[in-house]
Amino acid sequence: MTINSFRLAVAQLNPTVGDVAGNAELVRQARADAKAQQSDLVLTSELMLAGYPPEDLVLKPAFVRECMETARALAEETGDGGPAVILGTPWYSDAGDLHNAVLLIDQGEVKAVRYKSDLPNYGVFDEKRVFKAGPLPGPVDFRGVRIGLPICEDIWNDEVCECLEETGAEILLVPNGSPYWENRAEERLQVVVARVVQTDLPLVYCNQLGGQDELVFDGGSFALQADRSLAFQMPQFETALGISDWKRDGEAWTCTSGSVAKLPDLDEANWRACVLGLGDYVTKNGFPGVVLGLSGGIDSAVCAAMAVDALGADKVHSIMLPFRYTSEESIKDAADCAKALGLRYDTVPIAEPVEGFTKALDGLFAGTEAGVTEENLQSRTRGVILMAVSNKFGHMVMTTGNKSEMSVGYATLYGDMNGGYNPIKDLYKTQVYHLSAWRNANKPAGLLGPDGEVIPSNIITKVPTAELRENQTDQDSLPAYDVLDDILECLVEKEMSVGDIEKRGHSRDLIHRIEHLLYIAEYKRRQAPPGVKITERNFGRDRRYPITNRFRDRS
Repeated sequence: MTINSFRLAVAQLNPTVGDVAGNAELVRQARADAKAQQSDLVLTSELMLAGYPPEDLVLKPAFVRECMETARALAEETGDGGPAVILGTPWYSDAGDLHNAVLLIDQGEVKAVRYKSDLPNYGVFDEKRVFKAGPLPGPVDFRGVRIGLPICEDIWNDEVCECLEETGAEILLVPNGSPYWENRAEERLQVVVARVVQTDLPLVYCNQLGGQDELVFDGGSFALQADRSLAFQMPQFETALGISDWKRDGEAWTCTSGSVAKLPDLDEANWRACVLGLGDYVTKNGFPGVVLGLSGGIDSAVCAAMAVDALGADKVHSIMLPFRYTSEESIKDAADCAKALGLRYDTVPIAEPVEGFTKALDGLFAGTEAGVTEENLQSRTRGVILMAVSNKFGHMVMTTGNKSEMSVGYATLYGDMNGGYNPIKDLYKTQVYHLSAWRNANKPAGLLGPDGEVIPSNIITKVPTAELRENQTDQDSLPAYDVLDDILECLVEKEMSVGDIEKRGHSRDLIHRIEHLLYIAEYKRRQAPPGVKITERNFGRDRRYPITNRFRDRS
């Protein structure tokens, strides 16, 4: 049987790693919706049944067997005459090798199996550790249409798609697990354009949605015609089922219908990535909500706004934890922020427990001058109280340190670093300020927070301070944040030499100092909770520096 037209449903879904039954139900529901719209074929994302990335979970044979058994059960269900499904799953070959695979299931059986050939092993990816690379694939036959099924990384080089084109593929359908970072959508488009130019074949790019630990998958599935024009574009940061019609014209396939969604600008994309990552981390891990210290500063205010956007105000509990150095201005700003967001706000003074710790240490600290140690006791006391509230009521503690602070160690272990997740961990301080003003002027559809000013303007305009001593400001020990962030971006994202950074107008002594702070804070970052990846190079999965490290750039 050869068909000259078919209707394709692209299922942009939000799976949960390890929830095989739940992920299968997502596929089942997408297939039912596609069937109701008279679709012939459903395309799902990479490793849909396992969730992506499954990491070492796929080294557990029982997990892989459950994925394979579930895939076969879904294949049997396609015997109802409804649409076929392209399904991503881990799979053992006949030789017993473990592969990142995609199946074509149709008419009650597994019609074809293809394996990912190019396994990524850089940045956030580590697939060579768990999967065996497959051979260069040939196309599969779907009711007379020869479909190429490269998997994600397979299209980032020319070899796999060249092989598919040379062996007769007529159209390329690509399951992807491509995580978000800034300008990632444009980068994907450039890669797809290159493959379409190379093969003269239309290409459909189906991407996963949702948060998985540090990674956020933004969806944004799309297709290009063989002439490189846009066939359809699905939204970012939303589950969706995209329906398109395809028609054979001679030997070529053309998309004849498909909607085009407007993609968000960079500010909206960054905000929504933080919100999606936080929301999925909380809900997928079964927390009833979150609790955070609301200090009256910019970082905690932005985190509170993101939490309300992600979860709703009823699931966010804020606590002001004042000490003698906490200003009336900060107390008012925190209260105003909580009121604007509509969330619960309590006050727990910390003077008594801090003084208790100080008294307990009087003997050990006799003859020494008060300083950073005593300041950090305030932060650690706040951490203890927030963790106690979490233990009592089950809410996850959110941490609120930005990337600038995490870079140079301007955060207290077992204090403000206590908690389970940090939505702004990969945002520099200047980005936090920028996004706070953006959110006051914008609220994307689908977010649960209120419209209008949710972060009081005074929080944005006042001088930042940790308020751990009298008249303290961040700039007592750090350069201005625009200077600091530029140096940090050069050191972290770009791995630039001190000499090259100096050419940007920065003092060599300052660069050396920031580099030193960056290196010696590595041990703190290893103990920090996960947080959303936003930049091209986040701390953790992307940047794996040794803790013990005496190198300093003297160029």
